[in-house]
Amino acid sequence: MFGYIQPDIPYLYMKDSALYKALYCGLCKSIGASCGQRARMGLSYDMTFLSALLHNIMNTDVKVEKHHCVLHPIIKRPIAEDDEITRAIACLNTVLTYYKLTDDIEDEKKGRVTRLFFKKGYKKAKKIHPISAGIIKKHMESLRALEKSNCASADMAADPFGLMIADLSDYLLKDFKTEKTRGLFYGIGKWVYLIDALDDYDKDIKKGNYNPFYAAYGSPTKEEMLRGNGEELDFIFKSVFAENAENLAGIKFYFNHDLTDNIILRGLPAATKRVRCGCYKKLKPNKMKINQA
Repeated sequence: MFGYIQPDIPYLYMKDSALYKALYCGLCKSIGASCGQRARMGLSYDMTFLSALLHNIMNTDVKVEKHHCVLHPIIKRPIAEDDEITRAIACLNTVLTYYKLTDDIEDEKKGRVTRLFFKKGYKKAKKIHPISAGIIKKHMESLRALEKSNCASADMAADPFGLMIADLSDYLLKDFKTEKTRGLFYGIGKWVYLIDALDDYDKDIKKGNYNPFYAAYGSPTKEEMLRGNGEELDFIFKSVFAENAENLAGIKFYFNHDLTDNIILRGLPAATKRVRCGCYKKLKPNKMKINQA
């Protein structure tokens, strides 16, 4: 996953900002413990969201304590305590990072040194959670095959990534999985693939890489593609948002879910608007500025 799943900051409660930051730091420490210190550099915002969502659905309380860390050795910071869910997500993040780097090598002929940097962590994660690694390998191979065939349907091209996230959710949720959780994770995975493609449209055209929207519409720039096909694109994303909202409403949560509601119902649409206008900027959790009013 690529770091697009973030809260809509103006509508985020202070308590949820604190939880989000604690989960982010907790994942960072867990990645270091499970997969090695180098693997911590691959931590994504998407995994922080996943941690919040899984802990809530699986009725597992997040315990937060103040600790020192490598980046903040003097002042202790609130950090979510390690647990089985966090360790599973830590391994998942490392495997996904490795495959993202592999994809970069295929597309841009660069990143071999960086991938080598992560290889040891990838092997550790694969050994700890071989089923997760197998699910990712299977669907990434399907995705690569579709992209090599120059699939002209954005919906079809996004399907393997959506299925990958859905299958991973089934595995991680265990007895807590339902049709609604699977549907939600499928929709989120589909959105991640599509928003990444929209964000990379001009870069992909310039470098000659596959892009599902270019394959579908053939416009030489993102601006022209949006001008000619903006309504159809809006329909694609709004359909995903509607299905996400429907599935979200059918999921049983054990704790307050303002944070995950904010991200799913407000964060994803807000990110889509920013990517569409070319003003998207990824924020680090420790740089969030929350309105205290």
